[in-house]
Amino acid sequence: MILFELKCSHGHRFEGWFRNGAAYEAQAAAQAITCPVCGDSGIDKAPMAPRIAKGRPEPAAAAIPGSGGDGAGDKAQQAEILTQLRELRRKVEESADYVGERFAEEARRIHYGETDARAIYGETSSDEAERLRDEGVPVARIPWVPTGN
Repeated sequence: MILFELKCSHGHRFEGWFRNGAAYEAQAAAQAITCPVCGDSGIDKAPMAPRIAKGRPEPAAAAIPGSGGDGAGDKAQQAEILTQLRELRRKVEESADYVGERFAEEARRIHYGETDARAIYGETSSDEAERLRDEGVPVARIPWVPTGN
C-alpha cells in the first residue's frame, strides 16, 4: 500500500491509500477519486515530503475522541475532524443509494455495465473490498462516524 497526498481542483488537500502507483493512476484517469470535502473528481497528487526513518520511534498519533487517549491539546482539531467526517457522511447519504449488504454485488453490476451507473454505499468485508479492487472496481472505505454530537 502507498499513501499519496492529493488535492482537488478547488485546493482541498486529503490523503488516499492505493495498492500501488499504477492503481492511483488508473483510478485518477477514470475520475474514480473524489474530494471528500466538495466531491470534485479533478484530483492530482500534491507535493509531498518524503518520510525517512531515523531509528527513533514514531510520535504517537493524535487521540481520537472516545478512544481513551487524553488528547488535551488537540480537542479543537479533533472536533473539526469529527465535523468534517459527519459532513462527509451527510453528503454520501444525500447523494448515493444505500445498498446495504448487497454492496459488492451492486458495485460489480455497475462496473460491468449490467445496471445504470450511480453512486452507492453499503457494507462489505475487507476481503471482499480487496477482491473488488483487484477486479478494477473503484471502491473506498470511509470512517462512518455517528451523526450526533
